[in-house]
Amino acid sequence: MNDRLSPPSVTSPQDVTAGARGTATATGGDVVRREARLKVTGAARYAAEHTPPGCAYAWPVPAAVACGRVTAVHSDAALALPGVHAVLSHANAPRLGTPDDPTLAVLQDERVPHRGWYVALVVADSPENARAAAEALRVEYEADEHEVRLTADHPRIYTPEEANGGHPAVRERGDFDAAFAAAEVRVDATYTMTALHNHPMEPHAATAWWDDGRLTVYDSSQGSTTVRDTLAGLFALPPESVTVLSEHVGGGFGSKGTPRPHVVLAAMAARHTGLPVKLALPRRDLPAVVGHRAPTVQRVRLGAGGDGVITALAHEVVTQTSTVKEFVEQAAVPARTMYTSPAGRTVHRVVALDVPTPSWMRAPGEASGMYALESAMDELAVATGIDPVELRVRNEPDTEPDSGRPFSSRHLVECLREGARRFGWEGRDPRPGVRREGDLLLGTGVAAATYPVLVSPSTASAHASPDGTYTVRLNATDIGTGARTVLAQIAAEVLQAPVESVRVDIGSSGLPDAPLAGGSSGTASWGWAVHKACTALAGKLRAHSGKPPVDGLSATADTEEEAGRESPYARHAFGAHFAEVQVDTVTGEVRVRRLLGVYAAGRILNPRTARSQFIGGMTMGIGMALTETSSPDAAFGGFTERDLAAYHVPSCADVPAIEAHWLEEDDPHLNPMGSKGIGEIGIVGTAAAVANAVHHAVGVRLRDLPLTPDRLLPHLSEGDR
Repeated sequence: MNDRLSPPSVTSPQDVTAGARGTATATGGDVVRREARLKVTGAARYAAEHTPPGCAYAWPVPAAVACGRVTAVHSDAALALPGVHAVLSHANAPRLGTPDDPTLAVLQDERVPHRGWYVALVVADSPENARAAAEALRVEYEADEHEVRLTADHPRIYTPEEANGGHPAVRERGDFDAAFAAAEVRVDATYTMTALHNHPMEPHAATAWWDDGRLTVYDSSQGSTTVRDTLAGLFALPPESVTVLSEHVGGGFGSKGTPRPHVVLAAMAARHTGLPVKLALPRRDLPAVVGHRAPTVQRVRLGAGGDGVITALAHEVVTQTSTVKEFVEQAAVPARTMYTSPAGRTVHRVVALDVPTPSWMRAPGEASGMYALESAMDELAVATGIDPVELRVRNEPDTEPDSGRPFSSRHLVECLREGARRFGWEGRDPRPGVRREGDLLLGTGVAAATYPVLVSPSTASAHASPDGTYTVRLNATDIGTGARTVLAQIAAEVLQAPVESVRVDIGSSGLPDAPLAGGSSGTASWGWAVHKACTALAGKLRAHSGKPPVDGLSATADTEEEAGRESPYARHAFGAHFAEVQVDTVTGEVRVRRLLGVYAAGRILNPRTARSQFIGGMTMGIGMALTETSSPDAAFGGFTERDLAAYHVPSCADVPAIEAHWLEEDDPHLNPMGSKGIGEIGIVGTAAAVANAVHHAVGVRLRDLPLTPDRLLPHLSEGDR
C-alpha cells in the first residue's frame, strides 16, 4: 500500500526562528555556510588560481570545420613567437589509453567529429603569448558534408535501448491507441526546445604538473575521484599516483559532472613540456566541448473524461546525440511518475548528428520533459474547463504508474494546495487575455515538478581529538551548494557536539572516495557515509566514557551495501510552481512579476542553503522559459550563441521577488537524515509555469521555447497593441 503520511507542516526561511538560528548543533539549523567569508574576500582559490613556480599556460585550438579530418598543422610561425614552448597536435601529443568517454580522446587522431573539437594546443610562458601563438597556427582540413539540424522526421532517427540513467527507451502500459481514441477530451500537442548551455561563472580550468611520475591537478570539477580514476587510466598510472583537487568550484550545473577535455589537455601538456601547465577554457569554446542540454521535439497526447481524469497518456521524445558518443536526454521519464494513466506510452528516439556531444545540465530529462508534460496538462485544463490546480489533484496516482511501486512519500497535492494559498490563486479568472494594465497583459500559471531520489556509495572517516574537536574527511565537492556546512551539521547531530567543533575536509582525491556532486544526490550520498562514520565514532567514544585517548579515536565507514540496495519504494521529491507574468503588447517582451515554489523534499537540513538552491533553480527556469536559446549554424556547423553577449542568462533585472517554501516531510525510506535532493527540482516546473502564465495573459498557446518577443509579437492582435 502507499506509505503516505499525514499532511506535513509548511516551512519557509521566514519561519525559522532566531532561536533556531542560534542552535548550531544539529541539522535543520539555519547555519551560515562555512566558505562564505573566504569567497567574498577572495581567499577561496579556484582551479585557475593555483600557479606553481615556472607555470606555463596553454591555449586550445578548436576545429574550424563541422566534419572531416585534419590534413596538416603548420606550427613554424607559432613556435617562432616569443615565449612559446610547444605546439601539440595529433602528430606529436602524448598517446593516451582508450577512455570510457570518447570525448576525452583529444589530439589522438586526425578526425574532426564536429566544429569546435580541439585539434591543437599551444603552450607558452603567458596566456597572452599562448593565445597569440594559437592564432598564428595554420591548420588544414579535408571537410566532409555535415548535418546539424534536428528534425522530428530525420531519416536517421532510431530508438536506442536506453535513455540516460539506465531508463528503458520505451515503456507501454495498456492499449494507448484505443484508450486515446475513445477519450471524451483529447490533447495532442508538440513542444520544442533549442539546445541550452550551462555557462557556469567559473570557466572550466585545470592546473597540472608531474613530479617523479606522479600527477597532481587542480581541476574545476564536480567530482575529483572520478577525474583521478580517469586520468590514471588515460596515462597508465595507478590511481594512488594521481591527486586531483577541487577545493572550490564556481558552478557546474552538470557540465563539470564528468571529466572534460581541458583536464586531459593540461596533463598532456605538462608531461610533454616538463612544466606545470595551466589551462582555462575560453568561454566561447564551452558550448562545443563541455556538453549541453540537447534540443528536443516532444509530442504529448492526453486523453481524459469530461471530469479531467486521464485515461491515456503518451509522451514521445525526439532528440539528438553526436557521432562521438550516445547521450539520450531522458525527457519522457517524468511522465512515468506524475499522473494516473491506465494506458500509457513513453518513447525516446534519437539521431546522431555532427554536433558536440550533449551531456548533463541541471535536471537532465526532468527539466525538458516536465515543460512539455505540464504545458499539456494546462491545455487539458482549458479543454475540460477545470482549474489547473484541481486537474492535477484529480489525477494524483495511488502508486507510481509505471512501476506500480508505492511512493516512499508524495505530497504533491499539499504542495499545490499550499502554493495556491500563498500565491492567491483562489478567485483567478480562468479567461485568457482579460487582465490588463495599459499596454501590459497579465496572466498566471501553475506547473508541478518532480525529481528522483538518487544516492551513490560513499566513504567517510571521522576523528575525535583530545581537545574536543572533530574532523570529518571525504572527497565530496562543494560546487556552491554549502556541502561543507551541511556535512558538519550532520556530524554534529550524530556526535551531539557543537557544529563549530566539527572540521570538514573535502575536495581532494586523497581523501576517502566519494561520488560526484550531481543528480541532487550529493548530500544524501556523502551525508549517509558521514552519519555512519560518526555513529561508529560515537560508539567508540562511549566505550571511553566520552573522552578520546591522547592520540584520539577514528572511525571509517562506507555505504556500498546500503546505497547499492534497490528500494521497494518509488522515491521522488515533488513541488509546485506558480508564476505571474506581464506581456508588453507593444514590444512583445515578457517579464515575470512573481514566482513561487513549494516543495516536498524530505527533511530540509539547512534552510539557508536550501533556499539558495531552490531559488537558483527557479532562476534558471526563468532563463529556460524566456531568454536562453542556442541554435545550430547550418552552414558552418557550430552553435550561433557562444558567449554571454549572445546567450542570455537571466540577470538581476530579470529576476523578480522569488519565494521558496517547503513542507516538513518525514520520509523514513530515504537515508538516516531523511533528506531528498534539492539542487535541481527548482528548475523543473518553472518554465512550464511561466509559459502557462503567458498563455493566460494573451490567449495564444506558444509551444516553442524560449518565449522571445519575435515569437510573441505576430500573435498579438492590433487591438492588443
